[in-house]
Amino acid sequence: MVGLFRENVKIALGSIRTQLLRTILTVIIIAFGITALVGILSLVSALENTLSKDFASMGSNTFTINQYDNLTRTEGGGELKKINPIISYPEVKAFKENYNYPFTHTSISFTATASAEVKFENKKTDPEVSVLGIDDNYTSNSGLEVVKGRNFNPFDIENNNYVCILGSDFEKKLLAGVNPIGKTISVRGAKFKVVGVLKEKGSTFGNSQDLRVLVPIQVARTLFTAPNINYTTSVMIDKKELLNEAVDNATITMRKVRKLNPVEDDNFGVSRSDDLINKILGITQYLGMAAWVIGVITIFGSSIALMNIMLVSVTERTREIGTRKALGAKKSTIAMQFFMETLVIGQLGGLFGVIFGILIGYAIAAGMSFQFVIPWLAISSAFVVCFIVAVASGSYPAIKAANLDPIEALRYE
Repeated sequence: MVGLFRENVKIALGSIRTQLLRTILTVIIIAFGITALVGILSLVSALENTLSKDFASMGSNTFTINQYDNLTRTEGGGELKKINPIISYPEVKAFKENYNYPFTHTSISFTATASAEVKFENKKTDPEVSVLGIDDNYTSNSGLEVVKGRNFNPFDIENNNYVCILGSDFEKKLLAGVNPIGKTISVRGAKFKVVGVLKEKGSTFGNSQDLRVLVPIQVARTLFTAPNINYTTSVMIDKKELLNEAVDNATITMRKVRKLNPVEDDNFGVSRSDDLINKILGITQYLGMAAWVIGVITIFGSSIALMNIMLVSVTERTREIGTRKALGAKKSTIAMQFFMETLVIGQLGGLFGVIFGILIGYAIAAGMSFQFVIPWLAISSAFVVCFIVAVASGSYPAIKAANLDPIEALRYE
């Protein structure tokens, strides 16, 4: 049995070499469909992996209170646009003082500016630095890690010390070649002593997460005065199983702070750290479906081309089939020979399609700073699809070849 299989493969490869041009064209058509399928699925996997990694750093046991939640729809989304008032500093301060759910750590923060210029000695950055006003719980609640120096402590926050924590990009640019800890930088004319450096976070959708300066919240409020500043409260709970109860308790506390009566809807948003990623990952499912639609349409065309080339092959080799039958070849042997040729062509198309699909997916993922992963499911699916295409396309030509009358086949010119 193994010997017969090996012989059929050898004959199939010999036949492919004699019809090289047609075989190459068919392989290209199959490979194109598989490339589209694997390429898109590779990109979707890279996107999902990046989002999972970014949001996993925040932990699945945190939630934030903002003006709106992450899933609030805007106009045109099927719901009326809801305008909530901003969350002011007195409100977040009152929330922190009144929210006493066990095993929780509450943080208050706000984005002071996204266009600051930072100076060190005679060097300065472009006006593209984000400055955040934070408290001592912000880094742990946000999944940030201080890899050099230290985090803010309660003494820094309570005494409004002019200290700061820098993103990792400052070590590569403004403070390249020097130890940043203990150095003094200038932001809007105010001098800050560097006490810590954050671990590199990379870029999310092209926006750098490492070009930011964290300063004590009261210092930021003093330096960056503006009307209608919107504050954010984040809460981390030590025991994940208590998260739902903690969110409910936080909602009640915030409603009391905003003096809402029982019949009024919430005019603020509570977002769990996994809400947004689940929403986005749900959208990526449609990309995967699109990949399958494109792949199936293209592969359907390639299956027709593959069937045609095998029918032509049967016609051209009619005398060969008659000779083999006259020498005692069984119908199953003839059918297996042509079916094996179809299978080899299909798998060659699948192999090249997988290679090109992964390369294209990797190139796009690298260009968009996504975390690329090899899509094993897409690869295995591609080879299964190619096998099905080979079975569907090769069955009729193989049966036709097997049913040829040996006498009529030998007379064929």
